[in-house]
Parts: sequence; structure tokens; C-alpha cells
Amino acid sequence: MGELAEFSATVHGRVQGVNFRYFVERNAGALGLTGYVRNLPGGRAVEVCVEGEREELDRLVDLLHAGPPQAGVERVDVKWGEYSGRFSRFRVSY
Repeated sequence: MGELAEFSATVHGRVQGVNFRYFVERNAGALGLTGYVRNLPGGRAVEVCVEGEREELDRLVDLLHAGPPQAGVERVDVKWGEYSGRFSRFRVSY
């Protein structure tokens, strides 16, 4: 097992109403990560809180910059932290 870490990210742009949360859920699950993704008020940002192996987290950060085809990601703000083990799975939060 590799180094464990977590990050919180805010993804800005055209990221609501374009299946962005489900894109993140699908990819995070495929990477074996845990946490959640949710829309933020205002309609132009989503929050992603995720934990797992650092290498897989780095892959997810790359995917957040791309997003699904309909999205228009303008900026991704990432804050790294220490792994806590507080999540049991990855989910879309409402």
C-alpha cells in the first residue's frame, strides 16, 4: 500500500448540471478512493473531499481538471491534508 493522504478541492466553472458529480463518483470509485462530492451554492462550483493512496489522489486531481465532456472547468483549488480514515466509501452528497 502506498502513502495515504486526503484532499479537499473546489472545482470552479461549468460543473453543475453536466454530470460532474457522477463523473467524480465513478472515477473515485474506480481508483479505490473514499469521500464525497457535492454541489456548492451559486451553481458554479463543486466540492470534493477524498482520501486514499496519494498516487490515486493525484490521478483524480488530473481528472478534476478535465471533467466530463460537457463541463467547462475553469479552476481547481486543492488543499492537501493527512489521511483520517473517516470515510467508508465514495458518494454523491446532496
